[in-house]
Formats: sequence, C-alpha cells, structure tokens
Amino acid sequence: MNKVPNKIMLITYADSLGNNVKDLNRILKNYVKDAIGGIHLLPFFPSSGDRGFAPMDYTKVDSAFGTWEDIGNLSKDYYLMYDYMINHISAKSEYYEDFLTKKEDSEYKDLFIRYKDFWENGEPSQEEVDLIYKRKPRMPYADAHFADGTTEKVWCTFDEEQIDINCMSQAGKKFIQENLTFLANHGAAIIRLDAFAYAGKRAGTSCFFIEPEVWDLLREVVEVLTPYGITILPEIHEHYTMQLKIAEKGFYVYDFALPMLLIHALYYGNSSYLKNWLRICPRKQFTTLDTHDGIGVVDVKDLLPEEEIMKTKDDIFKFGANVKKIYNTAAYNNLDIYQVNCTFYSALGDDDAAYLIARAVQFFAPGIPQVYYVGMLAGKNDLKLLEETKVGRNINRHYYSEDEVEQETARPVVKALLTLMRFRNNHPAFEGDFQIKESTQNTLVIKRNYGENYAELSVDFITKEWNIIYSEEGQEKRLVV
Repeated sequence: MNKVPNKIMLITYADSLGNNVKDLNRILKNYVKDAIGGIHLLPFFPSSGDRGFAPMDYTKVDSAFGTWEDIGNLSKDYYLMYDYMINHISAKSEYYEDFLTKKEDSEYKDLFIRYKDFWENGEPSQEEVDLIYKRKPRMPYADAHFADGTTEKVWCTFDEEQIDINCMSQAGKKFIQENLTFLANHGAAIIRLDAFAYAGKRAGTSCFFIEPEVWDLLREVVEVLTPYGITILPEIHEHYTMQLKIAEKGFYVYDFALPMLLIHALYYGNSSYLKNWLRICPRKQFTTLDTHDGIGVVDVKDLLPEEEIMKTKDDIFKFGANVKKIYNTAAYNNLDIYQVNCTFYSALGDDDAAYLIARAVQFFAPGIPQVYYVGMLAGKNDLKLLEETKVGRNINRHYYSEDEVEQETARPVVKALLTLMRFRNNHPAFEGDFQIKESTQNTLVIKRNYGENYAELSVDFITKEWNIIYSEEGQEKRLVV
C-alpha cells in the first residue's frame, strides 16, 4: 500500500467550513494553508440521516456539497480519507426500497440480515439478547414493511435509517467489492471502515468484533483495495486491546484513549496513566482528541482505574464549559452511555494553556494526528445548535461561515495552534523515534529523534507550563507560539 504522508489530517464535514466542498477548499487555502496535509472528509454521499452516516449511494456526491470534480480538486492539495459504512446502508437506498417492494423477488433480498433466517427460531432467546453488544437501550432491529402487506424484522444496529448489511452473504460481498472499487477510483488515499466491529455477526455471541469473522471480512477488504494502494483504517470504539490486535496485523488503528487520558492528566496534575499508555500504544495509528462524535469513555477502560474514569467523566460536567449531563440523555436524542458530548476545548474549561498542552502532547505522540475542524478553531460548545436540534452530538458540530473562520483564526489560541500544527508537519524529527524521558508524576517529557534532528516537549500538568526545544541547522531553538 502507498505510504500515508505523516502530516496532520483535518476531520470535517463538507459543509462545516463554508457551505460546500468548493468553499472548504478556498477557506483552507486562505486561512490554514500548510497546517494540514490531509482531510478526513466525513460522508459526503446522499444520505437519509445521522449527518451522512446513513448513505444512500456511494457513487454520488450530495448535490448540496458539490461534485466529484470538487472532491478531485481537494485531493490535489490534500490526501483524502473517505468513510465506508461497512455495517449498514440507508433505509431510503434503492437497495432496501427494492427489497421492500419485491421481497423474495428482489435481487437484494440477501443483502440484509433477516431475523427469520439469522436466529434458529426466528427470534433470539433472552439469553441471546443479553449477549448482544448494544450502545443503545433497544433491540437491534427494524420492522421491514413490505409492499405485499407483510412485516418482518431485519437487523438494525443503530438508527432505523441505517439498515445492517449481511456482509457474510454473497450479495453482501459483491456490494462491498463494488462500492470500495468505486471509491478507490475516485480519489481516496485512505478508506475508513466505519462501525467495522459490528459487521460480522453470529447468533449466540455479542455480535461485536467476532473472531474469525472480523479477520475474514478485513481480508476481503484488503483483497479489493490492495491493487489500488489504498490504506485501510478499521474504526472501533471499545477496549484498547482490540486496537492492539488489529495493529499487530499491520493495520492502522485509532488512538481513542488519548482524549480522556489527557483530560485526566490536565484535571488532576497526574501524568502517570498517560505515560503508561504512550509507552504501550500502537505506533501505526491515527491520534485524536476530538471527532464528530463525543469524547470516548469506553476506550480507557483498564488504562484508567474505574474510579478515575467515573471521576473524570463526572468532572467534565463540573470543570467543562457549558456542558450538562442532560445533554447525554433522551431529552437530546442521545442515549449512548459510552461518550460525553462536548468540544475538547470546552471540556478543558475553555482554557487556552491546557488546550495547547493537549494538542502538543497529541502531536508528539506516536502516529499521525487528526484534528477535528471545531478543534482546529478551538471551538466552544454550540448551545444554540444543540437547543435548536435537540441532538446531543450537535454541541460539537458548529457550522462556520467564512467570516467566522476569519475571526476565529485571529484568536491567539488558534494562531498558536496553527503554528504548532505547522511545526509538527514540517520538522523532520517526527519521522523518527519516540521516547518518553524520566520525569515526575506531574510532568511529561517526550523526545522525537530522526538522525541528527530532534524535538523535545516538556509539560508540567500542575502549573500548565510547557516548552518545545528543537534542532535547526545544528542549533537548538525554542518554539515560540
């Protein structure tokens, strides 16, 4: 596979910085320039829900966002990551609607997981129900209402707009092959397998990261994408050992544990748990502090003691800016107990020093950093959008106009962050070794080396003081942000 450039990747929707892909391209060139090298362009396909994650057709760009030509123009300056929702497709897609219309005569009848075929008696026993890994307090099915007046249950892990694909069937395999091949031919450098751990299911199990099914599925994806040099990124929010298993097989993984570990260190002045993770985490990974979803809690299980996890989670609502527990409840259409909805900047109390420390640690950590568009602008919780939509995750999904981007990039904290991002992209030390130097419990010292080039970050989590020294043409300098 082609080598992924070791440059910071921006995560953004097509309409979050401006109104469409053309606006996005212009705004990035005018205000961000070389602070980013790649873009994870969140789903830009026609969709019926979940802000693009209920895709209807992978061969089209939503007309509101632009065209494939616009995506191609973006790829001239940045390496691009596309989402492939391997677990599901839209309930409004032609595939599912054809199934509802024609039922047994539909060419797509085997593309979906029908309860009558999946479970031995057409329905799971209570014991089987209890085994299923669920993020929301409901059974994972939707009622399929057929044109002939009959109804049956089909597997639906998430929202009723997202109908699960039977990835193990021949119809499912063909569907995956055709769509991945199309995306590989339309500018993707990396394809992210969204909800990957849910895609392999077997009765009598948790139906989450089931082995060997997950490896069989991953192998099939590799066979499709390898000829195109596409990098694969399986997306899993769960116990860190799952990331380690995937990393052991040579794939890129996510570091979803870093956000909570950094919040813990910055809240309580204790870097010991953070340092332990940095020593053992995969080296071939994408690091995150923020994404289009919330701040993950489940990802730090056993990396933080349970009491420390609960304390940190509770204190986000105490120390964080404008974030309340009610935002993670049914009142805001959010019953996912495994994350907290809040921007990372606001989780740190809108504290500039703490935020820049968090980003500096992320940029020095092993792997390629991803920076969410709200995070790139040190965005605060968007309570207006939250209240207008009553969707908890929208607290971290502000729509920025170009005028707003101009205003935000003039803020000292954002100027400092962009300077830090450019340093991370351009200094050769980040191509080399990673070392955690001996330090006290409240401090952290990371050194990156590549040949004679080096960069060293020193942080005090109690005083919130930090410093970067680096080599340049044989001299030692201090980074000024």
